[in-house]
Amino acid sequence: MAEKKGAEDRRKARVRRAIRKAANGRPRLSVFRSSKQIYAQVIDDERGVTVAAASTLEKDMRGKLKTGATVEAAKEVGKLLAERAAKAGVKNVIFDRGSYLYHGRVKALADAAREGGLDF
Repeated sequence: MAEKKGAEDRRKARVRRAIRKAANGRPRLSVFRSSKQIYAQVIDDERGVTVAAASTLEKDMRGKLKTGATVEAAKEVGKLLAERAAKAGVKNVIFDRGSYLYHGRVKALADAAREGGLDF
């Protein structure tokens, strides 16, 4: 028997569907945030590979951040991700916020990635 999807799953699917239509071959900048950390990765869906990734769990991040659950931590992850994506040759991406509202840590990560050179 099929399981009923929750509101979060439906919202995530709706966002992904819209992104797939608008992508035009661009990689996707996907964000996941937990209560204690934030993770981001640039994914090439055509090839099925992760081009660049960054999170607050990395050793150098843990050293300079008090916790991974702050706006400042999200900004650092966004900057680092933009730097790594540029090194991999990715300039244009499409932003995938998942089921999260574009607010707070998610918005801070996106703004920092834009400042770092990613275009979306």
